[in-house]
This record gives sequence, structure tokens and C-alpha cells, in this order.
Amino acid sequence: MTGLRRFAVVWAGQLVSVIGSALSTFVLGVWVYLETGSVTKFALIQFCAILPGILLAPWAGVLADRVDRRVIMLVADGGAGLVTSLLFTAVSLDSLATWQIYLAAALTATLNSFHVIAYSALVPALVPKDQLGRVNGLMQLTQGVQIAAPLVAGALLGLVGLRGVLLIDVVSMVFAVGSLLLARLPEEAVRPAGAAGRDRGVGAGLRWLRSAPGLLALCAVFGVWNFLFAVAGGLVQPLILSFATPATLGVLMAAGGSGLFLGGLAMGAWGGPKRRVHGIYLGLGLGGVFLVLHSLAPSPWLIGFVAPAFLATLPLMNTCCVTLVQTKVDPAVLGRVLAGVRTLSTAAMPVAYLLIGPLSDGIAEPLMTGDGALAGTVGALIGTGPGRGIALVFLVVGVLMLALAAVAWSRPRLRAVDDLPDAASPLERTAS
Repeated sequence: MTGLRRFAVVWAGQLVSVIGSALSTFVLGVWVYLETGSVTKFALIQFCAILPGILLAPWAGVLADRVDRRVIMLVADGGAGLVTSLLFTAVSLDSLATWQIYLAAALTATLNSFHVIAYSALVPALVPKDQLGRVNGLMQLTQGVQIAAPLVAGALLGLVGLRGVLLIDVVSMVFAVGSLLLARLPEEAVRPAGAAGRDRGVGAGLRWLRSAPGLLALCAVFGVWNFLFAVAGGLVQPLILSFATPATLGVLMAAGGSGLFLGGLAMGAWGGPKRRVHGIYLGLGLGGVFLVLHSLAPSPWLIGFVAPAFLATLPLMNTCCVTLVQTKVDPAVLGRVLAGVRTLSTAAMPVAYLLIGPLSDGIAEPLMTGDGALAGTVGALIGTGPGRGIALVFLVVGVLMLALAAVAWSRPRLRAVDDLPDAASPLERTAS
């Protein structure tokens, strides 16, 4: 079995697993909202699902450079299946509680952090360097599946109920574990060559990034971008519900997921520009434009166009970023560098999730009422009334993203990041 075929087997299993997890995540969120009627308690699931992964990413990187990466992925998939099985049992016994869902979200996020870093570090040892862009593009399809899940999950919830959806998730984990065992990954892929004699500390990844200033600047750009994305992502559903029905929300969420899915397919076929940083600049600029367009009118047709268009920029940016790291970083420290990139680029996202409620309800919405302070100025452009404060946030976030693109373009070290020397991949070392 060739490296590309091994990757395809692993990727297919992981994609099935992501589908199952996305379905259960959505229905559990619906259950919390219906049980409590609280947006804050609903949003707390997102907070619990991201913070542990950020805090534990450095240790996940150390483990990925020391331990068999296949074992890490197997434990992560199996552990996630166990967590879902416990929720399934709680539902069956009619004893499910919100705190159990928060704990499950935190545990699953922890396992996912270890899984993602090990998975991303393993790929360059399976796939030729000239195919990394296409392969990383295909890996972005999982994000499209996660966003499109609500439409399918809503239908399944009516057909098989919460227990049935959780059972589907458990079965999907079995597929993921089976694919990892079936692929028979080679030793050079699961254990980085030369790792034993290197700096093995938690901070090795950050120290390596400091030695490559262009990549460190890239982390800073993605840190700001992820903060802005979290603000917009956390408010897009309230924005839609301010002028549309829940059924329309499900359709528009599926449309957004299709943008991610098609973007991933396009990157899988194309692989990205030769100079990866140009793809990042393009994604930043287009993303800012499409976020601004979200604010212009309370129209499902408008959102149905601009949301998929915005989300289609994510595979472009993420593929270019991950491919840059995988090709420039010594495989012996790749796990820790990927962990450092993940930590730096996502550290501000929990802050965004905590801020969006007070920002929209306490500041933006009052400004955009019929007699609000901005009614006669910005209100003349985007309208006034319920939900237009959220639209104001989208307008500001879009402008800030455009400003981020301009600042990123002005950084010489970032423009030259593609010129950093490539590291020898495990496949090249094996061939030599």
C-alpha cells in the first residue's frame, strides 16, 4: 500500500468520525438550549469545547514527537467514543444533565487536540511534498461537514432521537479506529526520525518558531484572524434568526457548510498557489469583503451567497498555512511546532466567545435601535432595529479583517516566508 493510499484510508475513517461527532454536537447543543432556554448556557458548550485544546496543545506536541502517532490517534478516537457512549447511557437512563455535556465537550476537545496534532504531523511522512497542498485541502473537508451537520442532524433528531444520533457517533468512531488499523502505517510515519536526540521540552516548538520569524509572524496573523472569525462565527446564527425562521437557519448553515466543502474540494484539486503566503493574503482580503457584505441587509438570499463565499476562503488559508509549516519544519520537532502554531493562533478565541454577548447585546444593539446613536449614520447603510447591532459587528469585523490583510502584506518577513529553506521530509530521507 502506497503512502497516498494509506493516507486515503485514514482520511476516510476520520471523515466518517467527524460526521458522527458533528451530528451529536449539534443535537446536544439543541438539547441544552431547549432544556434551559439560555443562550449563555448554550454558548458555554463552545467555550468548553475550545479552551482545553488550547491549554493542552503544547503537551500534545511533545507527545506527538515522542510516542507512536498512530497510538495517539487510536487512543483519542477510542476515548471520544467512550465519552459519547457514556452520554448515550445517560440518555438511556433519562439522567442526562447539562454539566455532563459541558464535561463531555471539554474531554472531547482535549482528545481532539492530541489527535489533530498527531494527524497533521503524520501526514508529511505519508505524502510526497508536492502533494501536501492537495492532501491538506482534502483534510479541510471536515470543517464543511461540521458546519453542514445541523441540516442532517435536525432530520435525524426527528427520526431516531437523541439516543439514535449518539449511537451513530459511536459507530463512526469504530470506523475511525478501524481505518487506522487497516492502513498499517510505516514506522517512519508514526515515529519521527531523530527526535530522541533533540530538545524534547514543551517549549521546543515555540523556540523553533522564534528562529523562523516569518512563521512566527504568520502565527500572529492567524491569532488575530481567529479572534475575528470567532466573533463572526458566534454571532452568525443570532444574525440569521433576527430576520429568518429556525428552518431557514438550518438551510443557510448547510449552505455555509457547502462553501467550506467546495473550498476543500477545490484545494484538493489545486493544492494552492506556489507561494503559499499569497493564498493567505487572498483569503484575508476576500474574507473581509464577504464579512462586510453580511451586514448590508437582513436577507436570507444575501446570507445564502456571502456565507458560503466567506467560508470557502477557510480551506485556502488553512491549507496554505499548514503546508508551509509541514514543509519548512524539521520533522523531529514538527509535532511541537504544530502545537505552538495551534496555541498561538487560537489563544484569543475563548476571549471572543466571552465577549460577543456583551458586545452585541450591551453595545451594538442599543446603537442601532431606531433612535440609537448610529441610526442616522451607519443605520442609513445597514438599517436599524433588532439584529442590526449584530450586523454592525459584522461590518466592523470585516473592516478589521481587511486592515489585517494590509498589515500582513506590509511585513517583509511574512512576505518572504516561502523562501525559508525546506526541511527534508521523512519520505526524502527514506529514499536517500
